Amino acid sequence: MSTPARRVEAGPPADAAGHRVGLVSLGCAKNHVDSEVMLGVLDGQGFELVADLDRADTVIVNTCGFIDEAREESIDAILDAAARKADAGESVGQVLVAGCMANRYGRELAAEIPEIDGFVDLDSLRQVGALVQLGGSPAAEPAASHLVFDHRDSRLLTTGGYAYLKVAEGCNNPCTFCAIPVWRGRLRSRPVESLVLEARDLVERGARELVLVAQDTTRYGEDLGYGRHGLLRLVEALLAETDADWIRFLYAYPTTLDESLLELMASEPRVASYLDMPLQHSDREVLRAMRRGGSAGRYRRIFERARDLDPEMSLRTTFIVGFPGEDEAAFERLLEFVSEVRFDHLGAFVYSPESDTPSASLPDQVPRRIAEERRERLLELQRQIALERRGRLVGRTLPMLIEGPCEETEHLLQARHQGLAPEVDGRVLINDAAGDGPLPLGLLAGRIVDVEITDAFADDSVGRIVGFDAAASTAGSAASEAGS
Repeated sequence: MSTPARRVEAGPPADAAGHRVGLVSLGCAKNHVDSEVMLGVLDGQGFELVADLDRADTVIVNTCGFIDEAREESIDAILDAAARKADAGESVGQVLVAGCMANRYGRELAAEIPEIDGFVDLDSLRQVGALVQLGGSPAAEPAASHLVFDHRDSRLLTTGGYAYLKVAEGCNNPCTFCAIPVWRGRLRSRPVESLVLEARDLVERGARELVLVAQDTTRYGEDLGYGRHGLLRLVEALLAETDADWIRFLYAYPTTLDESLLELMASEPRVASYLDMPLQHSDREVLRAMRRGGSAGRYRRIFERARDLDPEMSLRTTFIVGFPGEDEAAFERLLEFVSEVRFDHLGAFVYSPESDTPSASLPDQVPRRIAEERRERLLELQRQIALERRGRLVGRTLPMLIEGPCEETEHLLQARHQGLAPEVDGRVLINDAAGDGPLPLGLLAGRIVDVEITDAFADDSVGRIVGFDAAASTAGSAASEAGS
């Protein structure tokens, strides 16, 4: 299998060796890829990467600026790094802020947190090594990004058995609550050929699962002239030309979903039967105020079609509660919709007014207290549904990707089946390998094995390994030949 040529940057800084860099990555999977690219650049230039921030000469905080909670988490991380810098003794030498907040709020952050030494904006991620040496760049006026990574960019993978494949940057959707196009820019898709080359490299480095991400993954290729079947074309190319065991895509937009993808999920075992469609709401008037296409009836038809094609299909969505104009009747209609569809996984956010977005000036803003109460009611309903959906799998044996030891204890493994996306949908905790004595922890990370689910809870499930033969890839020899 061939390995894509790496992008060659200007020579590494002369004094990079011995300079210790720690990176805090916040936000979505797309931001995670940005962090891995920065780590790849730094590692390639000879910087020492450290997990313990107290040992770092430089701490980079890769921020998220999507909603209030994300901004608060980012600011807390910046302040934590600044506090380490202020401590006597072995303290942090400098703090750099990267990511979305650097592009959108750099001037404000520089004024309010003077301990920040500099910034790494979204278009400067490839120059992160030089910026570490220079102490970052000054805060700039808010601006949209134009950068698009490709297969030649080095990445230091930080995930266990899977890897995110960022297929596009930016977004063309006109949602009134979202400022992502303001700093991430318009949709910019990567060619299929570049993505196949990167995917082969990721698989060669141990990724059993490829997770395709973008702001609006279902519009992938629209700007390249691929038409409405761009994502289908990409997934088919990855199936034919890589040895990935599993392929999934996240963040489907309801009005641009190519339903041929649902048919592919149902017929191709390597494509995860998993539909992640962030709807944001189901009430027609709220959707109209959000400038979101579709309706509750159309959404139901999509989900019914998905489960008719494959009864094992897992459904995920996210909703915003407390959007301007959402009265109690509209929220009750949302609860009714969730009760009918019965999502396997659901996320809920309280609406927060974003500067530079039309919804910030809409009338009938919902008080925060009421919005938070609605979120709790929605999540409580979903907890009951999630327990039921997980409970139907008890006693079943499924192929699962072992990610490694459990975060809370090294005596358990954590794994996922195709119905669980990484990081957001919970885990299957494995406490036994039937007939094989103690769990061979060090040998299983990154493998796909057969696991029987023995118990289920609203957040996680419990299982035991019953077979080690599920790891064989069905990709066939064509993918290997294509990469030779």
